[in-house]
Amino acid sequence: MNIPFMAAPIAKLFLNIPSLGWSPLDQLSWYAVQIALEGTQRGLLELLFGAGMMVLAAKAMQPDGPVAVADLYWRRNLWLILFGLFDVFVLLWPGDILHIYGLAALLLFPFRKLGPNLLLGLGMLYALFIAVTGGLQYQERVELIGRVHAVQEKQVSHAALSPADKKTLEEWRKLVVRRTTGGEEMKKYTELERKGHSGGLIDYARMNITAWIGFVSGSLLFNVAEAFCMMLIGISLWKWGVIQGQRSAGFYLALMLLCYVPAIGLRAIAAQEMTTLVPIARTGWFSLEFARIAMSIGHVALINLAVKSRPGRAVLAPFKAAGRTAFSLYFLQQIIGLWILYAPWGLNFWTRQSWSDMHGTALMVIAGQLLLANLWVRAFTSGPLEWAWRSLAYVRWQPFLKSRVAAAQMA
Repeated sequence: MNIPFMAAPIAKLFLNIPSLGWSPLDQLSWYAVQIALEGTQRGLLELLFGAGMMVLAAKAMQPDGPVAVADLYWRRNLWLILFGLFDVFVLLWPGDILHIYGLAALLLFPFRKLGPNLLLGLGMLYALFIAVTGGLQYQERVELIGRVHAVQEKQVSHAALSPADKKTLEEWRKLVVRRTTGGEEMKKYTELERKGHSGGLIDYARMNITAWIGFVSGSLLFNVAEAFCMMLIGISLWKWGVIQGQRSAGFYLALMLLCYVPAIGLRAIAAQEMTTLVPIARTGWFSLEFARIAMSIGHVALINLAVKSRPGRAVLAPFKAAGRTAFSLYFLQQIIGLWILYAPWGLNFWTRQSWSDMHGTALMVIAGQLLLANLWVRAFTSGPLEWAWRSLAYVRWQPFLKSRVAAAQMA
């Protein structure tokens, strides 16, 4: 999901998706990602953040536990914010999620004692907000398109246009221009991209930090709200025993189907709407957040259903190592993509890959990382950044080498 923002111009990603390559394989890979994966990586992590808070906060449910656990919890998330800012300003990844999750998680601790029904209701508030505001935007666009069609019929019949008719046409013209060009803001950033990918480190850094300021920091409040609400849903699922696999196989099968069926339909429609250059009314404006939540929970159900069977456990077994090194692998992806594959001083594949090329590259990187993770955990207890984060949070060195841990246990 991240690789296109490293590999291709932002204008093409936001405005003209087919321009990056639209062969049958490109279309298949793009639609597969948009329907099955886009946004769900955030969704799963947000759910796990909520569940993880409950695991950490278990001692806080006891009379002598809250202060110490809350102290640890806050330190962990403050360090997570700093790691995220390092990702943005040093590794130059404008799409960093760590600082967003850290900020959202800081607000989470007081909600640990609420019941799952209330948590689920609170967790759906952001999706409801998006549905209402998106629905209003959809209605406005439908009404504008209706007025445009009426004016165009007048033009065909050579009838005189009123001032209101002319205003309608001008409004539509501006929308068409913005949909096809992105306006002045996109024009300026396109020039920054050109300089960033043809110049040195300073131009490259300016390009990526400007992208974070323009496309991420401006919507920081909404990003934190999205993450926070999804984390609340994660807590509710943990309290129901859903995330940790405590329900039956039949339950997970039913939950998976209940989530996947509507989510796939809504996301497929929204994906189709994204490919047009006409400023149509999009159902995705009001449906995508609900669909993202449903698809993410569907993935949780699918994974838990898989581990109920021996073949499923065998298929998922190699990913245990990735889970123990996920923090480190996340940073490694930024290094590979931003500093090697698509950097002007690296392989410089920027603008040279189609959708299927990008997704194929991502699969190869993931496969390599999975192999590296499995080799790494043979000798180490966790990834290097996991170890650093944990040591900083506990304010003492944590076990790192497995051999030393084993020796300490035998002593």
